[in-house]
Amino acid sequence: MKHIFVLLCCLMSTYAAFSQEEKIQDTTAVITETLDEVLVTAVRVEATSPITHSNVDKETLAKRNLGQDLPILLNYLPSVVTTSDAGTGIGYTGIRVRGVSSQSTNVTINGIPYNDAESLGTFWVNLGDMASSVESLQLQRGVGTSTNGSGAFGASINLLTDAVSDEASAEVSTSFGSFNTSKNNVKFSSGLLNDHIEVAGRLSVIKSDGYVDRASTDLKSYFLQGSYVDDNTLIKAVVFGGHENTYQSWNGIDKETLETDRTFNSAGMYTDENGNVKFYDNEVDDYQQDHYQLHWNQRFNNNWSTNVGLNYTHGSGYFEQYEEDQAFSDYGLDNVTIGDETITETDLIRRRWLDNDFYVVNVNANYKNNRINAIAGGSYSNYDGDHFGEIIWAQYASNSEIRDHYYDGNGKKTDLSVFAKATFKLTQQWSLFGDMQMRFVTYKTTGITSDRLPFDIDEKYNFFNPKAGVTYMLDDNNNMYFSYARANREPNRDDFQSNPDIKPEQLNDFELGWRHEKQRFKFNANVYYMHYNEQLVLTGNIDDVGNPIRTNSGESYRFGLEIESVIGLSKAFSIQPNITLSTNKTLESIVPFDGELKNFGKTNISFSPDIVVGNAIVYQPCPAFQASFLSKYVGEQYMGNTDSDVSKLDSYFVNDLNVTYEFNSKSIFKAIILSGMVNNIFNEKYVSNGYYYTYDDDWSDPNTITTIEGAGYYPQATTNFLVGATFKF
Repeated sequence: MKHIFVLLCCLMSTYAAFSQEEKIQDTTAVITETLDEVLVTAVRVEATSPITHSNVDKETLAKRNLGQDLPILLNYLPSVVTTSDAGTGIGYTGIRVRGVSSQSTNVTINGIPYNDAESLGTFWVNLGDMASSVESLQLQRGVGTSTNGSGAFGASINLLTDAVSDEASAEVSTSFGSFNTSKNNVKFSSGLLNDHIEVAGRLSVIKSDGYVDRASTDLKSYFLQGSYVDDNTLIKAVVFGGHENTYQSWNGIDKETLETDRTFNSAGMYTDENGNVKFYDNEVDDYQQDHYQLHWNQRFNNNWSTNVGLNYTHGSGYFEQYEEDQAFSDYGLDNVTIGDETITETDLIRRRWLDNDFYVVNVNANYKNNRINAIAGGSYSNYDGDHFGEIIWAQYASNSEIRDHYYDGNGKKTDLSVFAKATFKLTQQWSLFGDMQMRFVTYKTTGITSDRLPFDIDEKYNFFNPKAGVTYMLDDNNNMYFSYARANREPNRDDFQSNPDIKPEQLNDFELGWRHEKQRFKFNANVYYMHYNEQLVLTGNIDDVGNPIRTNSGESYRFGLEIESVIGLSKAFSIQPNITLSTNKTLESIVPFDGELKNFGKTNISFSPDIVVGNAIVYQPCPAFQASFLSKYVGEQYMGNTDSDVSKLDSYFVNDLNVTYEFNSKSIFKAIILSGMVNNIFNEKYVSNGYYYTYDDDWSDPNTITTIEGAGYYPQATTNFLVGATFKF
């Protein structure tokens, strides 16, 4: 019944209105954008562009920003499914759009690529409390427009950090909640000094014990910017980063444990010499990442503007593991002889390190008038990353020396992209969009892997990514669009380790949409067809450090309908539903099974539910108070590509309640904002993510190989709460 209820809520509400910001932007008139917005001109699209997208502004994020990571704050956008290893939305979290993994979602910050160059993933845990420093963001579904960095295969998310503030301000925020969760931050802005210079910043600390046993998180982050601005120039230096210490919880649990002890965490588990089961207290991921950006935006007149962006990112850290019964030979060490006994194994504690540098240069120029908006530019990035391992303790040290590396490897990657795109307004009704991008990628590795195997990759890729679209304005309230886009994307480091002959993937994306808007009524609908060649789909399995394993899938497709809407029932009430109905298939799924390659035929693509529904019932009787009842339904999905029942994740329906109240104070505070969240208000015991694996069992009959299937699950928190207060000076 609950599934039928949420579908009826959505289907009854085929009207629309997204956000106040988008209403302002949805116009055919030429609007002179602010210099802050020029930072993301190259990667964003306008409201009437033939690109499927959603905009989220600072005020929307702030209402639910009580410590959870940015993906969780985007959970209610169309086609979005979010995950959390610790079950609380804090720490290691992920986002999938249209069923596509985070490795295929392009993320930029002020136009600078954020995806890790080697893994292609986005580690939001390194951006603790980043939502507090976001001015706005845009999520483009599908290929979207050309962007900097690795290509988008399911979505792109571009963040614009805090804009220059004219007035001085300061604020202190604090929140706390279930599982000993707390968030504290301070923010300030000097306002414009001498009408030209602003200095602003933020310091944040987020801590949580996690829903899962010992899945604790300790995030410290900062954001600092200095800006010079006049009528036509903006120079902005931005420094941000943070340090995370997160107890590992990527092992998940099996089905039996899910039923009996759903918070159990096997990470760090070992048996002492007396046979007692214990847990190592420092089985953690410990990483520091710092970003240094410099942007120069110059507007020459109302037609011409340019942007130059420079970036340097340094990341360094490790994950630490207690390992039992490790063979000396696996670490390049000699066996130990004590008297007549030869010892070949030892318990040990190891650290696997990453130490990397990432440089980016972005340059673009924009020309716009009443009929044309054109931009051309390029981006160049250089990545240099060291991978190495240390043994910091061993029961038997053998011939090891302090700070010895038992493996060393290096990865180098360069990425050059050039693009030109333009929107032409042919008539009052018709406009055309064209976009061409060339990417030149080189990737080279040396050394050995953590398994002490040679790893030598030397690949070059040249990609051409054309895009085109058309928008037709039926009237002031309606427009329709159609677009085609091609994207090519290189494999990542883990793909090469699984299969040195892995192929790049290609996507042809077709989007057909209709947008309707009135004062209290808006409706967006679009049909998409994404046809892939050699799509790198998730196999369902993970490696020994929780990274998902991918493989080429030949031909595959995603075909779906997305509808999003809001009805303003009155001045105080609105409902804001969205629904995605899709079918996601591989045309052939050929995998090793029962000792041979088996063709399972046409199967569902892993982690791709056929239905995703979101809804918000919003009550706002006055500007100072808002209460939102938020609902999310995710249909059943497979964690593998064979349609095996063992790999099936059940559907789930989760509801949250968010309340905010702001009142002006006559004391030392300009305003005090009180906010609260009750997550999973109906105490649903659900799982949003997991993994699926197979292995061969030939012990029972040497003449027969039988494939054994298994699955792991990441349970999410039952009913929990967060409350907070912000004091503005």
